[in-house]
Amino acid sequence: MRSSGFRRACVALVACSFVLIACGSSGDAADGKTRITVNCMPPKSAKVDRKFFEDDIAAFEKKNPDIDVVAHDAFPCQDPKTFDAKLAGGQMEDVFYTYFTDATHVVDVNQAADITSYVKDLKSYDTVQQQLRDIYTVDGKVYGVPRTGYSMGLIYNRKLFQKAGLDPDKPPATWDEVRAAAKRIAALGGGTVGYADYSAQNQGGWHFTAELYSQGGDVVSTDGKKATVDTPEGKAVLQNLHDMRWTDNSMGSKQLLVINDVQQLMGSGKLGMYLSAPDNIPILVKEKGGTYTDLALAPMPGGNGTLIGGDGYMFDKKATPAQIKAGLKWLDFMFLTPGKGFLGDYARAKKNDAPVGLPEPRLFSGAADARDQQVKKANANVPVENYQAFLDGNQSLRMKIEPPQAQQIYSVLDSAVSAVLTKKDADIDKLLKDASGKIDSILARG
Repeated sequence: MRSSGFRRACVALVACSFVLIACGSSGDAADGKTRITVNCMPPKSAKVDRKFFEDDIAAFEKKNPDIDVVAHDAFPCQDPKTFDAKLAGGQMEDVFYTYFTDATHVVDVNQAADITSYVKDLKSYDTVQQQLRDIYTVDGKVYGVPRTGYSMGLIYNRKLFQKAGLDPDKPPATWDEVRAAAKRIAALGGGTVGYADYSAQNQGGWHFTAELYSQGGDVVSTDGKKATVDTPEGKAVLQNLHDMRWTDNSMGSKQLLVINDVQQLMGSGKLGMYLSAPDNIPILVKEKGGTYTDLALAPMPGGNGTLIGGDGYMFDKKATPAQIKAGLKWLDFMFLTPGKGFLGDYARAKKNDAPVGLPEPRLFSGAADARDQQVKKANANVPVENYQAFLDGNQSLRMKIEPPQAQQIYSVLDSAVSAVLTKKDADIDKLLKDASGKIDSILARG
């Protein structure tokens, strides 16, 4: 599933193109340059981000006069409704944007170029976190390069915590503590909701997965062939939601919420907590009325695990060796140089009043990560202390990517989550049993 930033809005750093003509290029321009088409250029409506992207391409081309970059834009970076059609129709750009969960599928349908022999020349590749690189490695071969990564945590309203007599510097670390805090916040009245969760449009299934990871469980078996939701951990997820909704009345009466509903609640100051990635915070401030001072982030409750996601770029199978080499140079310049580039030029972002200092995305490891964090800290313009608990807590969590066939599985799990939030007498055991059978069928179809 998408985080509101990296998979839904990329905090306004998003775009993609869907054109009715082939997006690839022959690779050789009339002037002898190597031409590459790329996507995920911010739309014109995102004026600042669009200018950054265009400026960076111009700077790249000046540094590499033998390469011509043709960028495509639209919204969003990758539309699931058109993605497979573009793949099947040979309409992908030479360097095209993907979600982490797309990588294996693109390889399976034979639409990705094998770039294993080329990444050795990409100096920054080894600085990217291994677990993110692994996502684009299939059967020992490399097919893509990560651009961003996120992990889920607990966003909470410090002001409401204080009003409810809770310590905003000690956020809930367990689901029991989440439940207790939600109850106290809801008791403030005036339409205040203690805890909110998604339960529609596959988003409920996405959050069920994150909550299951936090309980120490998994959605599917390690071999990817059987569902593992009908377990004590799966029951704990649904039972907790049921009890907060019906016993504590801490989740409000309106259900079947999706991400925008919950963000509106949080931005208006009427919500205590919800699960999200750090990229939600600037959206809550810029679009929903929240403030950086009031919003804080804690690690996923439970102490066991959290869901990670993100995006990257793959190469069209028709791309020439020259285009692959040029595309890797472009990725290195745009996204993979600590403290520089489209996402990493923190000084430029600060100058243009964009948030700097959020704990993620965190792409690099080792010395590269230290350098990136150093530059970020030097230009921070948000209260970084509000996110320290998230950074500290994540160190001990198991980081897990979304399950295979994620969207189909989320659709099944949506039904289970929505049932416990809308029916007081929902049969949790039956819901999990039914979900397990349906997921088994999805996995069997491959």
